[in-house]
Amino acid sequence: MRIRYVLLHAYGMGGTIRTVFNQANAMVALGHQVEVASVVRRRDLPRFELDPRVTLIPLVDQRDGAGQDSVARKLWRRLRGKIVPYGEPAAAFFTERAEKAVIDYVSTLDGGILVTTRPALNLIAARRAPAGVIKVGQEHMNLATHREPVRRQIARHYRRLDAVTVLTATDRLEYRRLLPDTPVVQIPNALPPLPGNLSRQEHPVVVAAGRLVAQKGFDLLIPAFAQVAARHPEWRLRIFGAGPRKERLSALIEEHGMGAHISLKGRSDRLYDEMARASIYALSSRHEGLPMVMIEAMAHALPIVAFDCPTGPKDVLTHDVDGLLVPPEDVDGLAAALNRLVEDPHLRVRLGAAAAETAREYSADAVMPLWEDLFNELLAKEPVTDSFRPSGR
Repeated sequence: MRIRYVLLHAYGMGGTIRTVFNQANAMVALGHQVEVASVVRRRDLPRFELDPRVTLIPLVDQRDGAGQDSVARKLWRRLRGKIVPYGEPAAAFFTERAEKAVIDYVSTLDGGILVTTRPALNLIAARRAPAGVIKVGQEHMNLATHREPVRRQIARHYRRLDAVTVLTATDRLEYRRLLPDTPVVQIPNALPPLPGNLSRQEHPVVVAAGRLVAQKGFDLLIPAFAQVAARHPEWRLRIFGAGPRKERLSALIEEHGMGAHISLKGRSDRLYDEMARASIYALSSRHEGLPMVMIEAMAHALPIVAFDCPTGPKDVLTHDVDGLLVPPEDVDGLAAALNRLVEDPHLRVRLGAAAAETAREYSADAVMPLWEDLFNELLAKEPVTDSFRPSGR
């Protein structure tokens, strides 16, 4: 079969890019004809590995800075495009040129599977892709996090898609309520084979990772860990990632007197080694889709402490079995859960071993056949099944 994926920026960093590349690599390895279209291109080469048998097509080349002028972006936000709604998180990327390039691309396709990977792209596919193209809209964030204008467009136009895929059981229920006549299928992101050793929970280190943005809640994790360090000064917190809140978080670390205990480590190409040297993984997000970096930590046998934020953690973790769940944004509760693991090495080992078992359910071998089954069912016009059911949940 012929499968085409459309990404916003296939040359950038991010969980969606990596997981879509994993899907494309798996599908081409199975003998399918695979193409990835990138709305914009701002680098010479992708940051993630893409099988050379996969065709990579940039729709708008911005390596010379074209289309990135801030004044033009602000004007575009006011004028809006024909399809991309106000409130779409990546709306600034969709200049008139970029939106037209996507419309031109999808409207000239001749059959096969088209997989789009965010609301702006899903809406363009729903409204402009020909009837003979099987249209699959991937959602990588939960429905509740989309702004109201985006949700209105989803409710109005996603019914034209042949299927919508979501990451969690919670989100599947929400989308089914909104789109009762559209197949909504839960397929999680697949965990790629990970290098590095398992954690032995021997080092007094808590690790966290993600973009330095409000969503990830590092401003909540820092004061929580300050409570841990007050009781256990030998422990350290290492936060990996880059983003616009670096200076604000650095100031918060100093405000709590944690300069010797908490460090912002920046982006790392060897996060798996850092996980192996840690003993606990902390997820402090205000909301999530499916937190793959948390599942990667679980695959390294790290016990998890996570906020029970909307979708994500509770769809993966079982409290007191492979991790500890804390009420959302409860800083004191997060500190208490971290202290519980810090003070009980046997609990760390038990939860870490169970976490590694849970992570196996998200391996590529378990997940990738679900995509091929879905595509085959859609092409054959058979009833769509949702076959992902993690054991014990």
